[in-house]
Amino acid sequence: MNRPLRARWLGLQDYPVTWDAMRSFTDRRDASTADEVWLLEHLPVFTQGLAGKPEHVLAPGDIPVIQTDRGGQVTYHGPGQLVLYPLLDLDRLQLGVRCLVGRLEQVVIDLLGDYGLQAQRREAAPGVYVDGAKIASIGLKVRRGCSYHGLALNIGIDLAPFARINPCGYAGQPMTRMIDLLGAVEFNTVARQLLGRLAETLGLDVVEAATDDAGVDFGIESSTPIETKQ
Repeated sequence: MNRPLRARWLGLQDYPVTWDAMRSFTDRRDASTADEVWLLEHLPVFTQGLAGKPEHVLAPGDIPVIQTDRGGQVTYHGPGQLVLYPLLDLDRLQLGVRCLVGRLEQVVIDLLGDYGLQAQRREAAPGVYVDGAKIASIGLKVRRGCSYHGLALNIGIDLAPFARINPCGYAGQPMTRMIDLLGAVEFNTVARQLLGRLAETLGLDVVEAATDDAGVDFGIESSTPIETKQ
């Protein structure tokens, strides 16, 4: 039997609350702590990575800009975007951070392939692309040998706010989303498919976890799958 991967369905969350929760979880965990993956959507927010430059934030308007501790540059999160945060003990899994980035890219590429889409990665620009347009962004932080932050997959998110930034530091980088490429997509189905592929590539077994046993108040009452439909 494989080790567990505890899945938490967190619904729609404010970015700072989730970021604090990830750091708290990482600081508290020890060698016996099971790996987790958090699946959620964020309220509208621009996040700057450690390599982010102010000039790539063009016109944020009323959307907050938050400096974070993840890798990469600026991106946008909002409702309709599936955010997946793998909180993994990389030492135990014998994974380097570059290997994890590659695996995250591959699970998205494989998932999109299941829908008949040909997706690619780029050597110098982590993420996943379809016909040159970016559909998934990846940014990680490793502390104490453990990962947090993760990937964001555009399913039905409003793409307009991406025009207020240079996504991931690339001026004019086109963005895309699954509903533009496929039509109607069931958000929760995609989330479960991506979770399953991640667990498979890590050699772990998914175990549903209650939200309220994480030691953090996420501001929601229970752990329920995301039900957003696009």
